[in-house]
Amino acid sequence: MRALKAYFLRRLLREKILLVTITALVAATLLSTFGKRATAFWRTQRSTGVALQDQQKWLADRAGIEAAATKAVQNLDPARTLDDTRLVGELNALARSQGLKFTNDTPQTVRSGEFAVHTVQFNLQKSDWDSLKRFYLELTKRSPYVGIEQFSLQAERASPAQLNASLRVSSVEIVK
Repeated sequence: MRALKAYFLRRLLREKILLVTITALVAATLLSTFGKRATAFWRTQRSTGVALQDQQKWLADRAGIEAAATKAVQNLDPARTLDDTRLVGELNALARSQGLKFTNDTPQTVRSGEFAVHTVQFNLQKSDWDSLKRFYLELTKRSPYVGIEQFSLQAERASPAQLNASLRVSSVEIVK
């Protein structure tokens, strides 16, 4: 340390100022980097803590959730629940009955215990408002077995009187 002090004191004033400035910039850079890392660590720790609290809340209410699921299953008629094929068929029949042009993607299925949830993206092209409204009302009559998760409506560019609708529709199936 004495050698550094002696080296520093032997320098000209402008060299001393330059060395102090460089040292201050290096220190500021290191502190800034440390601050960013500390902030990122704190945010990660905080979000992990919140997620763990949320999980604990769900786990603590496990009995209530299972009781509610059992009660919900008792109110559902297993014969009216739809598998993925029946869901697509039901949507196709509804669209045809309203005279709508449509396309659909392959259904996605998520299974969990007694339930299977089937989801399909369903697109209605170049439709008029009244047909879309009738389609929607017919679809809502099938609740709680079929539901709309996401709905998007846009006017057709070439003909603003016609509409394009995009729906993500899901159905619940009781798996035995």
